[in-house]
Amino acid sequence: MAVAHIHRGGANRGLGGVIYLGVACLAGAYFTFAAVQGDYGMFARVAIKAEAETLATERDRLAAELAKMQNLTHRLSDEYLDLDLLDQQTRDVLGYMRSDEIAIR
Repeated sequence: MAVAHIHRGGANRGLGGVIYLGVACLAGAYFTFAAVQGDYGMFARVAIKAEAETLATERDRLAAELAKMQNLTHRLSDEYLDLDLLDQQTRDVLGYMRSDEIAIR
């Protein structure tokens, strides 16, 4: 009878090891999946890096446009008036022409 009891305990011990191994494998698979495809995984990191590069390009384009606008604003300010730029803006906005010019459409 003691032999049967030891044998049954060994079977439970083996089943516990299989369950433990199964849980460990599932946990490992879960953490591997999260590391690759989770919110902070490798794929998300690549997507964030690509978006950061796109936004940096947009930022640089907007900075250049802002510098151009600041230059034009300064050239039409009270402190410094660029008559050529004023003439160009008058022609573009109001549609004025000099009497010696010919308009071709």
